[in-house]
Amino acid sequence: MSFQIDIFLQPGEVYFGDRDTRIRTLLGSCIAITWWHPTRQVGGMCHYLLPQRPQGHPRGDGPLDGRYAEEAFQLAMRYIHSVGTLPADYVVKMFGGGQMLITDTGRMPAVGERNIEFGKQWLAGNGFRLSREHLAGNGHRHIVFDVATGDVWLRYRPQDEPAGKTKP
Repeated sequence: MSFQIDIFLQPGEVYFGDRDTRIRTLLGSCIAITWWHPTRQVGGMCHYLLPQRPQGHPRGDGPLDGRYAEEAFQLAMRYIHSVGTLPADYVVKMFGGGQMLITDTGRMPAVGERNIEFGKQWLAGNGFRLSREHLAGNGHRHIVFDVATGDVWLRYRPQDEPAGKTKP
């Protein structure tokens, strides 16, 4: 199938489109969530880096920033409401949250784990049902979402060894 619109989603972006749209992204500790409405064949994806803005960095009257889950979800909800649909109407899938920083001394702070926990809680608390997930682990993921069918293709590359180590 040829796509009229082929979007590569950068960290902090949220994009919704119709059946002529394919959305792709690359994830490490970040999270991508796809929303698909099977009847209307519309859907979208967000790619967030952190659950919330750091304390001391209030949004104020500025625009929503999709780098933070809390604000990326607000942007997604704007679209969902603008087309007259309900959260329960969507097939939702969640990807990412990998542990990217592993050193000889062990794991670094678990950003991916916090991203996963926040995303799952927010989705459940706002009436969304998670239908599929591919989360955590060590490594990165390449995600491709076909809005016409709701299919999501995943290529997962585990990280073999901590930096500086080699296999015997």
